Amino acid sequence: MYNKGVATVARVWGDKRPRRGKDGSVSWTVILPVKRLWAAKSRLRGAVPGVDHEALVLAMAMDTVSAALASSVVGRVVVVTTDQVVGESALALGADLIQDVPDAGLNPALAYAATLVRPKGATASLPGVAALPADLPALRTEDLTAALRAAEEIAWSTAKAPFGPEPVRAFVPDVAGTGTVLLAAPPGARLEPCFGAGSAAAHITSGAVQLSGAWPGLRRDVDTAADLAEAVVLGVGTRTGAVRVGARSGGAEIFGRGGARDVAGPAEPTAESNGSTLIGPGATGG
Repeated sequence: MYNKGVATVARVWGDKRPRRGKDGSVSWTVILPVKRLWAAKSRLRGAVPGVDHEALVLAMAMDTVSAALASSVVGRVVVVTTDQVVGESALALGADLIQDVPDAGLNPALAYAATLVRPKGATASLPGVAALPADLPALRTEDLTAALRAAEEIAWSTAKAPFGPEPVRAFVPDVAGTGTVLLAAPPGARLEPCFGAGSAAAHITSGAVQLSGAWPGLRRDVDTAADLAEAVVLGVGTRTGAVRVGARSGGAEIFGRGGARDVAGPAEPTAESNGSTLIGPGATGG
C-alpha cells in the first residue's frame, strides 16, 4: 500500500478555503480516483499496439488533473489512489493526495475522500465537491468550468433562500448517455457517488439532476481503443499525445488521427523528444 499519501491528508483535512472563488462563483474541490496503474483500464490493455499500458493510463490521468487544475472555479484538485507513481505525479502537478484507505473500488474511494475534504456537518460552509474520472484525456478546462457553473445554477435554482431544501447534486453523462463523467455536490449537499454500470440512471434515481451541455471532451471517457481514437480526434492533452512517441505503427496510427494540445501551459521540452514531453511511469512532467 502507498503510505506516502498519509502525510498529505493533513493538507486537505478541514479545508478552510472559502466556498466562493475570486469571480464570485462557487469554488469547487475536484476529486479524481485513480486505480493502481497495472489494474486500471483493463479493456484498454493491449488494444493499442506498441503503447505501454501503464504509461498511457498515467498520461490520461495527469492530463485530466492538469485540465482541472487550470479551471478558474476549481480551488483544489485531490487525487485519491494507492499507486505511488500516480501519487507522486499528481503532487508534482500541484494536486493534493489522499491515500485510498478503503481500497474497495471507485465509490468507496470517492466517499472516503469526500468525508476528508468536507467533514460531516460542515458541508454548507466549505467549497462544493465534484467527482471526476481520471480517463478524460480530451478534457478542456473551459468545458469543465462551464459544467461546474451549470451545476451551481441548478443547485440554487432548486433551493429556496434562505432556508430551502438541501441543494441538489448534478451530473454530466458520458457520450453514450449511460455512464457518468462528472458528479457535482454544491455546498450543503453530500456527494453520494453512484458510479459504475448504468450510473447515469443511478444518479437520477438518487436525486441528481442531469446537465445537458455538449462539452465533448468532458463526455468522452476512454475505456477502449475506439474511445481513445475518438478522444484523439477531439484533441488530447500533451501527455497522452506524447505516448505515441514510443508506439509501433499500429498504435501510432490511432494517435495520428488527431493532435495533442496543451491544456494547462506549455510542456517543458527535452533533448530526446525534440519539443515533445515523453511520458512514462514515474514521470512528473507538468
